[in-house]
Amino acid sequence: MYDVTRSLPMIPDKQRIRLRFEQAAATYEQQATVQSRVANRLLDLLAETASSFNPADVLEIGCCTGLLTEKTLSRFPEIDHFTLCDLVASFEQRVCRRIGTHVEKITFLAGDIEALSLPDRYDLILSSSTLHWVHDLPGLCDKLHRHLYPEGLFAFSLYGKENLHEIREIAGMGLAYRNLEQLQTVVGERFQILVAEEARETLWYPTPIAVLQHLRATGVNSIGQQAWTRRQVADFAARYQERFAGEQGVRLTYHPMFIVARPR
Repeated sequence: MYDVTRSLPMIPDKQRIRLRFEQAAATYEQQATVQSRVANRLLDLLAETASSFNPADVLEIGCCTGLLTEKTLSRFPEIDHFTLCDLVASFEQRVCRRIGTHVEKITFLAGDIEALSLPDRYDLILSSSTLHWVHDLPGLCDKLHRHLYPEGLFAFSLYGKENLHEIREIAGMGLAYRNLEQLQTVVGERFQILVAEEARETLWYPTPIAVLQHLRATGVNSIGQQAWTRRQVADFAARYQERFAGEQGVRLTYHPMFIVARPR
């Protein structure tokens, strides 16, 4: 069954998020095509903004199975110390297997970045496809500001207002996403924004059920509190097919937003 709710917007349940991403660990990378492209674009923007930047101490928030971790180590092979944080403790083993000889550089912190005590200051704080899950983004920005060196950079991606809007329109379920202007206002309280960019990514699936399977396989079905009945699934599929079908199947929209900033 798929978790849903009829109230909008939802406050993310961190325990539910942890469980769903843990359950999706084996299928995440196969389905996370948008998340991989978003990670690549984030690192491209970082390189374009600070071409000579060479961080020694890095923090990544929400490392998941290590997509961004591996790409970051490839871009910055001279990183001395790489701290990874994720709600799912078992991701540590997956990331370490993925990065091979770089494993001696890694410290893994299992838990909620909003509650964890960070042990260090960093040249670079990175996060991709994660920070839309936090409860208090202004508070987190204050916290990260304290743990970033004055010449350091904060580079992240998250998702905006139009993200998964098809699901929201049919099921009435979704997060309290910001638009890019609202995001810049929050981040701009503590950081000088060097880059702010947004994009749209449209994926196509053969059926609405395939859309739900994709969301489950990437851990994104972490919002609601109730499980659908078969009748509710059938109703969702019929309405989704009617509203969002095209020549390539049925569509699903992602709305990534990107920020690169330095401390004020």
